[in-house]
Amino acid sequence: MTQTLLSELTTAAVGGPASKFVLARTEAEIIDAVRSADAAGEKLLIIGGGSNLLISDEGYPGTVVQIASEGVEVNSEDSCGGASVVVQAGHNWDALVEYTVLHAWSGLEALSGIPGATGATPVQNVGAYGADVSQTIAAVRTWDRDSNAIRTFTNSELKFGYRDSILKQTTIDGSPRFVVLTVEFQLALGRMSAPIRYAELARVLGVEVGKRAYSNDVRRAVLRLRASKGMVLDPADRDTYSTGSFFTNPIVPAEQAAHLPENAPKYPAGSDGLVKLSAAWLIDHAGFGKGFGLEESSVTGGRASLSTKHTLAITNRGSASTADMLAIAREVRAGVVDRFGIELHPEPLLIGVEL
Repeated sequence: MTQTLLSELTTAAVGGPASKFVLARTEAEIIDAVRSADAAGEKLLIIGGGSNLLISDEGYPGTVVQIASEGVEVNSEDSCGGASVVVQAGHNWDALVEYTVLHAWSGLEALSGIPGATGATPVQNVGAYGADVSQTIAAVRTWDRDSNAIRTFTNSELKFGYRDSILKQTTIDGSPRFVVLTVEFQLALGRMSAPIRYAELARVLGVEVGKRAYSNDVRRAVLRLRASKGMVLDPADRDTYSTGSFFTNPIVPAEQAAHLPENAPKYPAGSDGLVKLSAAWLIDHAGFGKGFGLEESSVTGGRASLSTKHTLAITNRGSASTADMLAIAREVRAGVVDRFGIELHPEPLLIGVEL
């Protein structure tokens, strides 16, 4: 029997074979595959677009279910409530964003170009350029493996936080209690974007922070910005063979942030005196510039490195293993601790490995 290599299903292009692999194209097939694995007492890993996973070189000793359900259904569309849009979990995320912009539904345009499947976005509360999906998600329909039944979460029940949700909190080693089936978005009607909250994006668009721009213009600007940082998938560009941002931006007490240099970016992160820092700034100023690790004398022999476009991404230069990617991550994390006393935490799910 031919084994499915998980390196073929992930954007980092690393990871060993799956013991068992199921491609689930419908909601019924998703539920059936999950129930079968649970009934057999097998470990279960869920994969969508594979953009936020780093899987062991030894592979996965259980069932891997790739969710490939597709489809967008409009529940309602009116000037008062906006558009209520239900999306299948396996639907390509950027294809959805493009669809909403073309239909003059506002709210997702700043999230253009993010790789992966729609069902993964609420798990991580995916965000970029001052927006995140918690701002537009109305409900998430899931299969609850504990109760063997469908369970729907409203926005408030999802307990969204920075790159966090109840869905993520109840996922262990890539194995979720709640398997996402559909995501419902509530989007405003109109060709203007949501207010632009990110200074770099506002500058590129020529508007003030807090103002709006045409959603088409926002989408084009975001795609250009992401491509300039190697954050839009391109088979010809090794900088895009990554998990995206490898580390989350640290959130620390204000007194800890006060010890950083004055030019270190600092942003308010809630009413309890917490401050969000820039992981990219910390990495760069700890001595790890773009392309760190490319040289043959490096810890991985140049097989893996920081992106040549953005210090937050750890990239597979063509022959890297998961161990190589982690070696770069460990060196960077240790260097930031030594320089600034701040520990970075990984954003992707680490399956069968530890940092």
